[in-house]
Amino acid sequence: MQRSEFEPGHYVRHPQKPEWGLGQVQSAIGRRVTVTFENAGKVVIDTDVVALQITEVS
Repeated sequence: MQRSEFEPGHYVRHPQKPEWGLGQVQSAIGRRVTVTFENAGKVVIDTDVVALQITEVS
C-alpha cells in the first residue's frame, strides 16, 4: 500500500470546487482521501484525478 501525502487533520481545498469551502482530511489510504468539506459534507477524493491543495488555517 502506498503512503499518501495527506494525513488526518490536514486542511485542504478542492481547486475545481471552491464553493465546497475548507475541508479537513479524515483518512488517507493510498490515492483515496476522505475529506469533510464545510459546504459539501464528506467526499472521497481520488488524488490521481484531483490535486487537493493543502491549506494553512489561521
